[in-house]
Amino acid sequence: MQRLDPLVLASSNAGKLQELQEVLGAAFRVRTQAEFGVVDVAETGLSFVENALIKARHASQASGLAALADDSGLCVDALNGAPGLYSARFSDPRESSHLLSKDAANNRKLLLQMRDQTVRSCIFYCAIVLLKHPLDPKPLIALGEWHGELLQAERGSAGFGYDPLFWDPLLGASAAELDSNTKCKISGC
Repeated sequence: MQRLDPLVLASSNAGKLQELQEVLGAAFRVRTQAEFGVVDVAETGLSFVENALIKARHASQASGLAALADDSGLCVDALNGAPGLYSARFSDPRESSHLLSKDAANNRKLLLQMRDQTVRSCIFYCAIVLLKHPLDPKPLIALGEWHGELLQAERGSAGFGYDPLFWDPLLGASAAELDSNTKCKISGC
């Protein structure tokens, strides 16, 4: 079997890198695609799996290494699955500024769209793809779902993205109130 170390992470998201490195520990040396001068590729897929494959193939091709990519998002039932595939770019880019981060702008838009909704069920969905090389015909694909509810206000300061709004009723905590090991065990990050 081909050794997968170092492994290139097909993302420029610092939060994802930190959580992934905590999960993998010393088992793998993960390097970001930025270390190889690889820029983000357009996510043109129509599913989370397609987008993860696009990103992994791009990073593997550009770096010459095995690549790990994910595509994930929050799917809110009352919004017919939105923000879904567009979770990271849900808000208008002009809403992000030096005063409001991209995550904060996305969370604000979601809260505004949900302000009159009583049904607040949602799913955090994640597709992870591992490619040994750019033309790998047998990618390793893992899928995960984490069921919860959308809060009416942010809670917690850990994590990133929609974590402060995602409530796990079984744990009685938002994703942003969980330590990274607990979050990763549940969410499959």
